[in-house]
Amino acid sequence: MKKKLAVIIPTFRERDNLAIVVERLKKLLADDEWEIVFVDDDSQDGSLEEFLRLSGENSRVRFLRRIGRRGLSSACMEGMCSTGADFLAVMDADLQHDESILPKMVGILRENPSVDLVVGTRYSGEGGVGNWAKSRQMISKFATWIEKSLMRTPLSDPMSGFFVLRREVFEDSARRVTGKGFKILLDLVLSSPRPLQIREVSYTFRPREHGESKLDIIVGLEFLLLLAEKMFGHLVPIRFFLYGLVGLSGLILHLLILGLLHSGMGWQFSAAQWTATAIAMISNFLVNNTLTYRQQRLKGAALLPGAAIYAIICCFGAIANVQVADFLYETKIPWWFAGTVGAGIGAVWNYAVSSQIVWTWFRSLMASRRP
Repeated sequence: MKKKLAVIIPTFRERDNLAIVVERLKKLLADDEWEIVFVDDDSQDGSLEEFLRLSGENSRVRFLRRIGRRGLSSACMEGMCSTGADFLAVMDADLQHDESILPKMVGILRENPSVDLVVGTRYSGEGGVGNWAKSRQMISKFATWIEKSLMRTPLSDPMSGFFVLRREVFEDSARRVTGKGFKILLDLVLSSPRPLQIREVSYTFRPREHGESKLDIIVGLEFLLLLAEKMFGHLVPIRFFLYGLVGLSGLILHLLILGLLHSGMGWQFSAAQWTATAIAMISNFLVNNTLTYRQQRLKGAALLPGAAIYAIICCFGAIANVQVADFLYETKIPWWFAGTVGAGIGAVWNYAVSSQIVWTWFRSLMASRRP
């Protein structure tokens, strides 16, 4: 009996592509033992009805519907955890991956027990990126260069989202994977406790037929954060590091406003410090919600009360901030140094408490109350 293959397909607003993907895989894998596992992040475009129809017509089609959670990597992880297949394939639903090479990729694993992972690559052999714009080609190649320079993995296309691996490889890496961002392949390879034997099959990336691309500048940032997590995460939590960078931007804003109000406009130091603290607090909330906690970000009706809770929490840090800064200033310490020390003390409290209350407890509370 041939070993079972599961094709994991993360989706978000890909309704028009779903039936096409199923039909193409049916023709390719007709004589194999296989199943498709769609993992959808609660798309509001009619995808649910399409999943129900497709799974009702074909028992090989399954789907997981995630509510209150987002992210390609974590979706792939949940899909792989949900199946008992011996071979786990990952591909997109946007029809840009050339599914015709999938049987060859699986065949390499079946015929070569020493091979752990087979990757569809755009950057070796006859592979290509199709009609990508020059700017996108440059960004992709630059990201690949960074990865190969820092991590030195045996991948010509570490940004690929099209691959097949053995189940035991996934199980060895599962608890080490960050599950963040869009680059699940690189996450798995870097999380493996041993060097993996990798083969590559070239293909040409096709243009999207339906739907919209989910790629944006934040995806690039998440890629860099993944590399940082694997390089330094055992020393300092990368989320804390990112929170610190956001805090640094808030500190710069804080000092600019403090200097403008106190030195430039003649405000009393305490009034200027309170005003600068409040503005920096709002800035830090918005930037952290967008970047640091992107996968848990508050949106819509949750944004304003979330900001209010964040402000209340940070007020305790702000009290210590202003009192310490006032004390230092009264002892003839320069205003900029006094403001920096005060802001630093407030930042420690903000990170320790707000991350747990605002982006964990409050977000879960709001998600549980959705109709």
